[in-house]
Amino acid sequence: MAYKDLRDFINDLDQKGLLYRVKRTINKDTELMPLVRWQFRGLPSDERKAFLFESLTDSRGRSFDAKVAVGILGASRPIYAAGMGCKVEEIQERWVQAQRFPIPPKMVDGGPVKEVILQGDALLEAGGIDKFPIPISTPGYDTAPYLSSPYVVTKDPETSIVNVGTYRGMIKGRTRTGIMTHGAQHIGIHLEKARRLGQNLPAAIILGCVPYVGMCSVAKIPYGVNEYDVAGGLAGAPIELVKCETVDLEVPATSEIVVEGELSTEYLEDEAPFGEYSGYMGERAKNHVFNISCITHRRKPIYQAFISQFPPSESSMIRKISYDALMLKFLKYDCNIPTVQRVAFHEMSGSWMYIVIQLDKTNPSQPWQALNAAVALDPTIGKIIITVDPDIDPDDPESVNWALSFCMQPHLDVRITTGKSSMLDPSAAPSGTETEDRRFPKPVGTSAMLIDATRKHAYPTVSLPAKEYMDHAKEIWEELGLPPLKTRYPYHGYALGYWPEEWDKEAQMAVQGLYLETGEKLAQRRKPFRGWKEAKE
Repeated sequence: MAYKDLRDFINDLDQKGLLYRVKRTINKDTELMPLVRWQFRGLPSDERKAFLFESLTDSRGRSFDAKVAVGILGASRPIYAAGMGCKVEEIQERWVQAQRFPIPPKMVDGGPVKEVILQGDALLEAGGIDKFPIPISTPGYDTAPYLSSPYVVTKDPETSIVNVGTYRGMIKGRTRTGIMTHGAQHIGIHLEKARRLGQNLPAAIILGCVPYVGMCSVAKIPYGVNEYDVAGGLAGAPIELVKCETVDLEVPATSEIVVEGELSTEYLEDEAPFGEYSGYMGERAKNHVFNISCITHRRKPIYQAFISQFPPSESSMIRKISYDALMLKFLKYDCNIPTVQRVAFHEMSGSWMYIVIQLDKTNPSQPWQALNAAVALDPTIGKIIITVDPDIDPDDPESVNWALSFCMQPHLDVRITTGKSSMLDPSAAPSGTETEDRRFPKPVGTSAMLIDATRKHAYPTVSLPAKEYMDHAKEIWEELGLPPLKTRYPYHGYALGYWPEEWDKEAQMAVQGLYLETGEKLAQRRKPFRGWKEAKE
């Protein structure tokens, strides 16, 4: 059953034991994000929870008639699964099916998001966007509070097809924010089309709503596909939408806060620094400006924020889960590579740069088909892309490193491709470089490394005890009351094509205690050591 609003979802997280309710007064400028950050620097992934801050102040001494929720989408896989209403192991298939079988949204006449409507003088008197407890994400380094989880709604000026995407926003005034855009992003395409038409771009920023919309907002859903449709597929029911007050756009009826306005195509303005998903501070750059015309919100709203910055983080987890599924669907179904089994974006790359594709190839061309398709999905995604065999866990760096070490030859199995575009990779250009040169360095942009780390021929058997012995040893482990095991694969040996029958027979003799017979047999096969006789003479 789909959640009716964000509050319904938060209550469910609470009942499942996945939420911390913080009733102590917290300074949203100096204390809030550092407190949440600690669980990403000190707890295993599945032990992390969402936070709901119920009493807030700021460095100006203000108090707020609003709460702040952080980590409610991606603090952990169990939280993300709760948002989808499924088990953790069902997340990827649910994502694939939502893309294949979307459900269009449904218009309704009104909803809770219209409980308070602020325009004109009333908007200014209320404090505009600064009336809400928007946290400083990286205290000590960020130069303002930022909208870290905005779901920005725009329409293609030519086709009117909707895009919902997440693009950070620097608070610059009561009715003005910055917005970080990139020409390769879908909003960048909308902005360029609007500029060519001599128009500004209407936009609506959703700050908190049902989880399905947020999940789609951060995903790389193909251009021209309405994120509301895919969100409906995730929910299993249409997303209910209402008309905005001052722009021709639609937003979820149960949203907590909606900020309406226009993105200027007439000028750019300095924006940032801001702590970024790369683990480094994003530098100041020329970006677009969002001018606010109206804010609607629920009474006593819940402002939702993402914690991003140094990976792993909530944003790296959200991206990873959605990108894993999106790339899998793209390669397996859209690119006609049915042997692709799993895809894993690695969180320490911000779930952006390092991608591992697992496939059970039936033809040696399939790894390269997958690598070439993956690098082309988005100009900013994928710096190191690797294909591996079915016995390699694409999520486990140690397993992938094993494949890289012994299943490929760099001079044969590595290719470099150029023409990529950098999002926020500091290695792309020196600090202080102009924005455009940083994003697409002259003359050929940035690059990606494609690695086929699948086995090219039959291999010896994996050097772990056979399954029957490992399974029996695990029974003894548990009988002895030793610490609970979290099984890593592979945990037993298995054949990979080259294992002569004689060796297999000798191994069976060894566990029966007959290994001296093998020693005698091998003694009968002695050969002189090269040059030994001549040296003695």
